[in-house]
Amino acid sequence: MKDKHAKQAHEDGKPEDGKPAAAPQPALPVEEKTAPAETDILKDRLLRLQADFDNFRKRTLREKNDLYQRANMDLLQEILPTLDHFELGLHMAEQHHVEKTVIDGMKLVYDQLMNALRKFGVTPIEAEGRTFDPNFHEAVTHVPSEEQPADTIIAVTRRGYKLGEQLLRASQVVVSSGPAEEPAPEEKPLPEAACEDHEPEGVS
Repeated sequence: MKDKHAKQAHEDGKPEDGKPAAAPQPALPVEEKTAPAETDILKDRLLRLQADFDNFRKRTLREKNDLYQRANMDLLQEILPTLDHFELGLHMAEQHHVEKTVIDGMKLVYDQLMNALRKFGVTPIEAEGRTFDPNFHEAVTHVPSEEQPADTIIAVTRRGYKLGEQLLRASQVVVSSGPAEEPAPEEKPLPEAACEDHEPEGVS
């Protein structure tokens, strides 16, 4: 009889003590071996994408700055001749002893204009007394000088300017060629008496 009840319980899926049998545990998924490799690939793609975007951002910013500076250079190169004429007018006014109030007014306008140019990075090139540099100076002529050594700038005929570290316009200058060369001494002709003493024999 007992064996019959045990057999019946086994068929019903119940243990012999009457307690319900525990539900079977689901099998744990087996991790794929390719998961770490796919993660590395995705990380590499992300890093490449970030690098490409950073390069694109830098290139765009550089092109924008170049375009901005190019536009400034074109405008400033048109303004510089007017500035040259203004400087010449101020110099002539001082030479011809124009009224001081007029000269002071011209100087005030000139200073305001120069301050505005400096805000955009425009600075004059210092030239007089400096050694000639073909990167920033344009030699108009060379003249001998006893005071200045060769290749020294002794005068500026047109001021040059820089935009930041970039050349905007070269200075036109007069350059020293050094002390003038002394002429070679001329040979003095021999006196007639000396010539007669050196006449060849047999000449009467």
